[in-house]
Amino acid sequence: MSRATVRILAAIVLGGLIAGTIDIYVAAAINHLRVGVILQAIASGLLGRASFSEGLRSMVIGLAAQELMSLAIAAVYVLASIRLPLLRRRPLALGALYGVGIFLVMNFVVLPLSAAWPKHRPIHLEAVLLNLAAMILFGVVVALSSVRVPAT
Repeated sequence: MSRATVRILAAIVLGGLIAGTIDIYVAAAINHLRVGVILQAIASGLLGRASFSEGLRSMVIGLAAQELMSLAIAAVYVLASIRLPLLRRRPLALGALYGVGIFLVMNFVVLPLSAAWPKHRPIHLEAVLLNLAAMILFGVVVALSSVRVPAT
């Protein structure tokens, strides 16, 4: 495996896992919930309401789902940064913009298509803004992981 490939994979894995893990803890803080409940909430996207009665099993499923999604989100940015060097040169601004995109896709595509429970929650401006800020942080972490990725 070439050095360039190792750097690309490292950026995806480190950026994705760090951003995904931070996101779990930020979600717990924002929602005043334990991390285990957040993981069950993530698993509810696959399991529905039953996730909250499945205990450790659904927490593990939620953690796996969170980290796999985070790796995929990181891979998109890191791989795009190989062809678009501006993404590596301006990680704070473009990572923040990427975070806004993540927020929009998660809230208007992924969650509505999932089995997440509850389906209809009241919308509170403060919660929306805090979740948007969390996704901006997510995007910046991923973008910063791409800074040392070699161009092609």
